[in-house]
Amino acid sequence: MEENMVKRGNRLIVYVPRELDHHFAEQITETLDQELEKGIVRQLVFDFSATTFMDSSGIGMIMGRKRLLSCCGGTVSAIHVNDRIWRIMQLSGIYKHIEISQEAVWNRKMR
Repeated sequence: MEENMVKRGNRLIVYVPRELDHHFAEQITETLDQELEKGIVRQLVFDFSATTFMDSSGIGMIMGRKRLLSCCGGTVSAIHVNDRIWRIMQLSGIYKHIEISQEAVWNRKMR
């Protein structure tokens, strides 16, 4: 899972897999928590450019990391969110807690 994460200074970018279900949410949570425990990350960015499916475990994973980072003044955001994922985020209310960008992805390097 670490190959899907890029750290730049105090920013950590997580490239969310095609399907964010219980299995992947657990893996991401475990890896992210190890990274967040180091105390360096202040901005966590979830890149949804490749994601086509997310269930409630994905929402829970994001909100859990938001709670962890809020304690130390950090932020969580989601970028390259497609219409389907945006709708899930609207229905869950997560858009009230994190910044979300639906900006189109141009010249994205495939992972």
